[in-house]
Amino acid sequence: MRALSALVLSLLLAAAAPLVGAAAEEVDLELVLLADSSGSIDDAEIRFQRQGYADAITDPQVLSAILDNAHGKIAVTYVEWGNAASQDVVVGWTVIDGVEAAGRFADALMAAPRRAYGRNAIGSALLKGKRLIEDNGHRGVRRVIDLSADSANSWNGPPLETARAEVVAAGIVINGLAVLCRHCSGRPASYDLEEAFARLIIGGPGSFVVTADSKATFADAVRKKLILEIAAGPSASSFAALSGPPVRFGGQAEMRRE
Repeated sequence: MRALSALVLSLLLAAAAPLVGAAAEEVDLELVLLADSSGSIDDAEIRFQRQGYADAITDPQVLSAILDNAHGKIAVTYVEWGNAASQDVVVGWTVIDGVEAAGRFADALMAAPRRAYGRNAIGSALLKGKRLIEDNGHRGVRRVIDLSADSANSWNGPPLETARAEVVAAGIVINGLAVLCRHCSGRPASYDLEEAFARLIIGGPGSFVVTADSKATFADAVRKKLILEIAAGPSASSFAALSGPPVRFGGQAEMRRE
């Protein structure tokens, strides 16, 4: 009798499995926004970063890019990261399909407290993004992890090279936002941050780095980055339609608009 019950249960689970897959909501893009919350970022900068993303996700150009895609909607989550044990999901997966949904996401982003701290663990952050994509209830035409940081160093957790390879092997593109304004003091003294992003962090087809070189250009850089990610794929032609900070595509030279 016990064996029969187990057999019936296994048959029911097998029958239900296709329904679970079928229930996944189809979207044009699954996007994990990984925002730097390490020791080099103080609370005022956390608020400033969040405001930049809140302004960008509600920007008319960004919303137009979302609606112009096949499904007219994307799924987004915002995560702040610090050390290997500190990745906080500030806003969980949210489907953005218009002004109201974008506004709710922006409000939730600005209301949540800061909970991520510690020294850079970029590899851990990337793997957290991968898990969030693989475990959500959405099926995206494209899957992207977008990491912002003011440094390309990863001091703890899994090696950055290993984590990046694992994410890209799963069919997930990694893009970057290089934040050059550390308390508005400019670029790291010892290396080229954009080059380090291009060499060490981004990966996958069409991957790119957008540069924010001051507080004045941060929101514009986020807006540009989101538009490029929401579009079918970044290219010279899609870049040419956007003004603002420089973009460096993976494997290509930096491109600027004056």
